[in-house]
Amino acid sequence: MYAVIKTGGKQYRVEKNAVLRIEKLESEAGDDVSFDEVLMVGEGADVQVGTPLIEGASVKAQVLEQARGPKIIMIKKKRRKHHRRRRGHRQDLTVVRVTDIQAAG
Repeated sequence: MYAVIKTGGKQYRVEKNAVLRIEKLESEAGDDVSFDEVLMVGEGADVQVGTPLIEGASVKAQVLEQARGPKIIMIKKKRRKHHRRRRGHRQDLTVVRVTDIQAAG
């Protein structure tokens, strides 16, 4: 069984025991979290699609760690003006493992 959840402005296709790197959640390592914005759940021909969400469906997960993504370098340059700007960014991430998928009803 799999589900499509929405968190941090992004959508993820998850299965049981899947490990995800998602936008930062305010949780400690070892905490349990629940994702209630479930867009689709099912398996094979038995699929439920929400409009836009499925009422009563949820995905349970356990927080493994708080991490940071790779460094991304952004460079701006204007030609012939001796103007250069360099900036770096690292996104804060939360690593979670999906423990349970509960369909509606």
